[in-house]
Amino acid sequence: MTAVMQEAGAPFGAAPPSGDAIVTEGLTKRFRGGQVAVDALDLAVPRGSVFGFLGPNGSGKTTTIRMLLGLVAPTAGEYAVLGLPQAEALPKVGALVEGPAFYPYLSGTANLMRFDAADPYAVRGTVRRRVEEALERVGLSAAAGKRYRNYSLGMRQRLAIAAALLGPRELLILDEPTNGLDPQGTREVRALVKEIAADGTTVFVSSHLLAEVEQMCTHAAIMRAGRLVAQGTIASLNGGLVTRIRVETPDEPGAARVLGSLGLAEVRIEGGQVLAELGGHAPEQINAALVGEGVAVRGLAVVRPSLEDVFVGLTGEGFDVDG
Repeated sequence: MTAVMQEAGAPFGAAPPSGDAIVTEGLTKRFRGGQVAVDALDLAVPRGSVFGFLGPNGSGKTTTIRMLLGLVAPTAGEYAVLGLPQAEALPKVGALVEGPAFYPYLSGTANLMRFDAADPYAVRGTVRRRVEEALERVGLSAAAGKRYRNYSLGMRQRLAIAAALLGPRELLILDEPTNGLDPQGTREVRALVKEIAADGTTVFVSSHLLAEVEQMCTHAAIMRAGRLVAQGTIASLNGGLVTRIRVETPDEPGAARVLGSLGLAEVRIEGGQVLAELGGHAPEQINAALVGEGVAVRGLAVVRPSLEDVFVGLTGEGFDVDG
């Protein structure tokens, strides 16, 4: 690491390697009584990525975010945000941690005006323009004058993201942004995150919903009990596991025989289905071979590994996939 190391528990300000927006080295948080919430975390978040920070509830995700934002002091280790000293980095960072408290009887615009007034880095003379731009960016311009209590859950979460975007941001940190949302609200937030990233902002998304992160993110890190168990691109995390073919058929022995004759490995029968490692075989050729041998095929699917498979493979445990 090229950074100049400082005293334990302090941020360091050298430029992060490879253009990373967030870098941590040995970052640790130990609470009174000896509980270790985050244990020697080495994290690298590339600039321009949508980075999923994954783990079950209680795995240290929110504590890590609080340390990165200077809300909690680390016990040991160092971290860099945007390669800048903390006082210079924070104005370039928007954050949504456990949701801001909005006033139910005020409009979206009035709430953002009050939120901006509490920001010591905000430029007061531009507040009206910045509020309008933030509402437009999250698709709430038409509801700007509507009272917050009348917002749907998805609209409320988008307003919270708008609050984090009241100034120009190079990094957006979102802690469980889709937690508690219905499917429509989840889709709205997912689309918004992708739009923000497309504009050049690095987005760091903490979540316990693996399937959601898999659809939204380009990179991910997986936490378990305060420790990092894996990180990388979504493709690289999934790439270490085997892609399988799944055949639904009333003739399980016949299908297993054909798959074995084609050279597929790990052929097994599981209740109306036959599974095998796909390897380099083309699914359409497998289907043609089955039909050619008189095996009735009700369904055929390629089963690719998911982040849940990665987590189970690394830890032997599972956690919420889709809420």
